[in-house]
Amino acid sequence: MEKTKVELENAAQTLKLLGDRTRLTIMGLIKDGECCVCEFVEVLQMSQPSISQHLRKLRDAGLVKEQRRGQWIFYTINTAHPTSPIVQQILEQIPDQKEKLRALEEAGLRIQCGS
Repeated sequence: MEKTKVELENAAQTLKLLGDRTRLTIMGLIKDGECCVCEFVEVLQMSQPSISQHLRKLRDAGLVKEQRRGQWIFYTINTAHPTSPIVQQILEQIPDQKEKLRALEEAGLRIQCGS
C-alpha cells in the first residue's frame, strides 16, 4: 500500500476539528457505519441545532458525507478525504462507540429514523 503525505494545512484543520469532544464522538459513532441526526441527539444528549452545527463543520471540511433518505439525513465518514488515514488512526485510539448505538437499538430509537 502506497503511503501519501497529507498537506500540513489539511492535517492541522482535521486535527483541530477532531480536537472537539463532540465532533470526535460523532466520528467514532460513524466509524463503522452511518447515523442520522436524531441518533446523535439521543446519544450525545444535545439539541438538534447544536448537533447540526458540529456536523456542518465536519461536512464543510469534507470529513463526512451525507445522504438524504426521505426526511432524514444519514452521515458517514468520507474515506476519500486526503486526511482519512489520520482520522482512521485517531479513531482506533478512542473508546469504541458501538455500545452507545446498541443501547439506542435496544431502546428502539434507531428504528425511528428508518435505519
